[in-house]
Amino acid sequence: MHVTTVRGVDIPTVGLGTWRLTGEQCRETVRTALELGYRHIDTAQQYGNERQIGGALRDSGVDREDVFVTTKLGRGNRGYDDVRRSTEESLAKLGTEYVDLLLIHWPDLTTPLGETLAAMNDLVADGKVGHVGVSNFGLDRLDRARGLSENEILTDQVQYNPYWTQTDLLDYCRIHDVALTAYSPLGHGGALSDPVLEEIGDRYGKTAAQVAIRWLVQQPNVVTVPKATSREHLAENVDVFDFELSDAECERIRQPSKSRALSSFLTGRLRRAAP
Repeated sequence: MHVTTVRGVDIPTVGLGTWRLTGEQCRETVRTALELGYRHIDTAQQYGNERQIGGALRDSGVDREDVFVTTKLGRGNRGYDDVRRSTEESLAKLGTEYVDLLLIHWPDLTTPLGETLAAMNDLVADGKVGHVGVSNFGLDRLDRARGLSENEILTDQVQYNPYWTQTDLLDYCRIHDVALTAYSPLGHGGALSDPVLEEIGDRYGKTAAQVAIRWLVQQPNVVTVPKATSREHLAENVDVFDFELSDAECERIRQPSKSRALSSFLTGRLRRAAP
């Protein structure tokens, strides 16, 4: 298992994203991922699948201590009491005494950030949360959260892929030893048919998806949580550590563009909608 180490904490570099995974499909996907060697599972209160993930963890036979589990606070759970109550509910659904990482899912303008972080830090003190972090925070909000939190902010989980780059944020994370957790690493599926990624992949006997993921995890302080459901794609997404991209290839892959990001998103949506 490959890990990315920030602040002395080992985070499995490639995890499983579970957005939009529900019911038995979610349970079976997580069970398969654990069987294939995944040791990082990412969920959220608003995904509505914590119970299924907990069932898969129990079914897998993998020791709880060997799996890095992340969940995120729902939009309505930012006040001090709501943070504590909802996290207890998440633990009950997941069937675990603690989560390794608790994130604020989205910035919130109605509850003081310090109040939310105070509750999260108290959960760390209680042994119910290992580490705290944020998601979808820009550089300024991340910096503010770091100043307000008693415990270090371990990660900022944001969209990051070849079309939607986060250069300034990643530079900040490297300077302050914060992990950047990349979601939508395949640009909502649009990267799967990207001609540059396909061309580079042909040189290494890899798919376009594997090149996109390798591009991410080859960067310091970056971990990623791609979503997949089939055994084939689950296995493919973690089979990215037996080759290395050149600097020139990395520059070709980085194609920041709002129009390309939108095109990638729409291509992925059309692919999923096709019969």
